[in-house]
Amino acid sequence: MPKIVATKDQWTKLGYQLFAEMGIRGLNVEKMSNVLKCNRSSFYWHFRTKEEFIDEVINFWIKTETEQVISKVEQFKTPRERLSAFLEIAFKDEPYLEFIFFLKRYSKKNKKIQVIIDRVDDRRLEFSANLFQDVGYSKKEASVKASIFYKYLIGHHEMIRNKKQPKNYLSYVKKELKHFLDI
Repeated sequence: MPKIVATKDQWTKLGYQLFAEMGIRGLNVEKMSNVLKCNRSSFYWHFRTKEEFIDEVINFWIKTETEQVISKVEQFKTPRERLSAFLEIAFKDEPYLEFIFFLKRYSKKNKKIQVIIDRVDDRRLEFSANLFQDVGYSKKEASVKASIFYKYLIGHHEMIRNKKQPKNYLSYVKKELKHFLDI
């Protein structure tokens, strides 16, 4: 007999995982309840609508892939240490890289999502620019470099999707970044 209720956190994490794997079509309440071994009513105990659930999944993504990254990086003392930590986190080889690509696709149908993506992009660009400024670039230079860096990061993730990365991939990334960043 299945358990009656899965936690809100369990639903959200599973939603994040499935959205990163299949996009919006992965968020099927029936299938998710089977994975969580609970009743479908558990979903509606935590979320009034599927849209509310999607909002929660997106908020989870923002928290884990932007705010927690920034918090981790800010724990380092020197600007160089922060930049190095940022590069290691930003270019990590992780299973949920496709979340943003599916989210951008979904935003074509839901303009509210595009506003959220734009806000996240702005936050990430601002943080990157501040890091580059802290290591010695002027405000204008840091802003331009942050834009180039972010576009490189997105392109890098697009190119490595569904590919196993060699153990030394980060050194390759740093070697490429040295062409426009003093790292």
